[in-house]
Amino acid sequence: MYESANVPDDADRTAFRRAEKKYKLYYEQDSKFSRKKKLPKPVDLSALLDFDSILQNFYKNGVLPDGIKVAEADSPVFCIENRPGFYFIPGALSLEEQCKWIKESLKNFPQPPNRTNHNAIYGPIADLFDSAKENKVLVQEDPASETCINHNRWKFYDDEEDIAKAKRRGCKSVSASLLLRKLRWSTLGLQFDWSKRNYDVSLPHNEIPDALCQLAKTHAAIAMPIGEEFRPEGAIVNYFGLGDTLGGHLDDMEADWSKPIVSMSLGCKAIFLLGGKSKDDPPHAMYLRSGDVVLMAGEARECFHGVPRIFTDEENADIGALESELSRESGHFVAEYIKTSRININIRQVF
Repeated sequence: MYESANVPDDADRTAFRRAEKKYKLYYEQDSKFSRKKKLPKPVDLSALLDFDSILQNFYKNGVLPDGIKVAEADSPVFCIENRPGFYFIPGALSLEEQCKWIKESLKNFPQPPNRTNHNAIYGPIADLFDSAKENKVLVQEDPASETCINHNRWKFYDDEEDIAKAKRRGCKSVSASLLLRKLRWSTLGLQFDWSKRNYDVSLPHNEIPDALCQLAKTHAAIAMPIGEEFRPEGAIVNYFGLGDTLGGHLDDMEADWSKPIVSMSLGCKAIFLLGGKSKDDPPHAMYLRSGDVVLMAGEARECFHGVPRIFTDEENADIGALESELSRESGHFVAEYIKTSRININIRQVF
């Protein structure tokens, strides 16, 4: 959470790294507060682009800030003049669509054979969401067993006596609710191999749902070369909790960078940094709200970008209507999750 004492001074950092450090969540170092009551350090947010406000002002006065232009006025799509290939569609997803894809991201997208960050330790985990909802515990089979050693077998239990017996045998265990909270990514369609940083077409996978493919095609159209249609072939779903960040990076594993990455934001509001082709280029900082869609195509694919912060406090998360709708539709469990979380679904044409 905190920077090492050995890090270089700000003068020695790149412009992108300085922006990450500026907006990252830090806490006041005040001994009178317990750990649970630490207060976030205040940060100046006045320079952030707020496309929701820009949209309202555009509708009211037809005026745009310097450096911002409209690519499509009927349903406004905004561009940044010095970042060609970047498109911002505020409020692109309806409340109903947001609820649908949050539930899919939690319940179905992490299902095997799709891979998640948990695979490396626990192997494929089926029904993680339902198990967390039912307060189950994932227990390793007898560690002395040759089968367990060779295949790293784990099983969900909900009987306290069975769990206690397994612990007495030295079996490791972890609650499903903790695993759900520690879910950081899942992959749809063609599976991305994080260790090799490429797509492994040999891995089994679930297809990207047709409704999500159609949604991606619809929003990608404005960034596509004339006469071509976007082909959704792979997707990565990122899950953010309190204090989580996504460092500056490039999405450079797809064959054709003229095709956009379609990025959908769900849940708590976040800060998004859009840099240039070098981390020395000062980045644009902007809000991402639930329902916003971002496209990055062409030259924008060569720009560093990241998420230095999400807002999980009630005042800044901007999810009041979403939380109410999820509570009405799906009950307490999903609504409680999204109160302190952000989900990002980014869909790619791989080949």
